[in-house]
Amino acid sequence: MLVFHNMVGTLVIVGYLVVTVLYLLVSRGRDMRWARGVSFGAAALLLLQYMLGFALWGMDDYDPRTSHYVLALLALLTVGLEHGYAPTRATPRERARYGALASGLTFLLVVAAYIVGSSD
Repeated sequence: MLVFHNMVGTLVIVGYLVVTVLYLLVSRGRDMRWARGVSFGAAALLLLQYMLGFALWGMDDYDPRTSHYVLALLALLTVGLEHGYAPTRATPRERARYGALASGLTFLLVVAAYIVGSSD
């Protein structure tokens, strides 16, 4: 299950990189209404990653560093910013800017969590 957790972690990283790039393109005027769907897909992968991580954490032979799950759980705040705050902005460009900021921060957090988790 640890290998699957690592594979999903890689997909989460790629997903948030793609989402950040899409939001940046939208903020520059591109019309990509499907970008929000991609963002929800990345969030669903992150949810799967959380479920796998908690299942692994419950096993006796897996003990991650505290910083690994703290970084991972901090990503909940940036995902909340992306899906809760950014859509309330007035213009599509402003929504995209906040979405890019939030998804970029999520990307950085999940990369850091991945690095810490891989170093165990």
